[in-house]
Amino acid sequence: MKQYNIAIVGATGAVGEEIARVLEEVDFPINKLLPLASAKSAGQSVEAFGQEWIVQELTHQIFAKENIEIAFFSAGGSVSAEFAQSAVEAGCVVIDNTSHFRMQKDIPLVVPEVNPEMIQAGAGIIANPNCSTIQMVQVLNPLHKLFGIKRVDVSTYQAVSGAGKKGMEELVTQMQKFFAFELDTCEPKAFAHRIALNLIPHIDVFTENGYTKEEMKMINETQKIMQVDFPISATCVRVPVLRSHSESLSVHFECDVDVAKAREGLEKAENVVVVDEIQNNLYPMPSIATDTNETYVGRIRRDHFDSKILHLWCVADQIRVGAATNAVRIAQKWIALQK
Repeated sequence: MKQYNIAIVGATGAVGEEIARVLEEVDFPINKLLPLASAKSAGQSVEAFGQEWIVQELTHQIFAKENIEIAFFSAGGSVSAEFAQSAVEAGCVVIDNTSHFRMQKDIPLVVPEVNPEMIQAGAGIIANPNCSTIQMVQVLNPLHKLFGIKRVDVSTYQAVSGAGKKGMEELVTQMQKFFAFELDTCEPKAFAHRIALNLIPHIDVFTENGYTKEEMKMINETQKIMQVDFPISATCVRVPVLRSHSESLSVHFECDVDVAKAREGLEKAENVVVVDEIQNNLYPMPSIATDTNETYVGRIRRDHFDSKILHLWCVADQIRVGAATNAVRIAQKWIALQK
């Protein structure tokens, strides 16, 4: 089997570190791993595949110099905007985890379980969707095939790791101050308000229509990935959970919903796990989703008043399913097309 030279841009960040772990777990065919970051992080090391890899400074020339074939970008939109094209010109396929390319018309936005046909052998840049979007479309896609979706209303409960290491550190610090009776001394930095023992219905900046950019990402990206135009409304909330995003979905269909068929369709869906035994208090929670590569769905029930509406709850590790794992799965699909 051919082995590939891989670069991870943003290798010292939360998603970059997770990409390295996932690559190792799936036994990705690597010849060389090149961790890349800013000059201040150069010289650090990343451990993967049983050895240490030295972090090098990201430059425009390094992709050609190191003969890189696949480059994972997870260092922020401005970095992708500046350096991704240099990687493409060096012959790389770029799998970008930022929002920079997602809604560009000529860039495929891919969730392999939903639209793998968008991955082309000669692709230059493939965009990885927003974390909340990925787990939602994995659940919506099989249901849409069964019943035809008319509308979706979603509320998210997003972990602090969605804001990176600084978000996790802020929650931990604030909880430590709570137990030291010093919570009132906390000054929020990663979030608009104190996150410990609190909920913040505000992720990313607000737009003129009253929705946040995070909420609009879920709307626009879902329609692009699934190639649909049904209306979607999202409310995104930051919660004091370290890892794994949760979502409450109300899905309106064109026809009456058969709950048993809906459950069966979800059970057959790739990388979706149904956990729905309410008699045993079993349902998806962040504690079971964290550090896994599946999207968990449960609390599946038909609306009490409208037989065309289904309510359900899904949870996924947004650093893995919502970023690193999805990116690696894209790379795996791309490799399969080269044969």
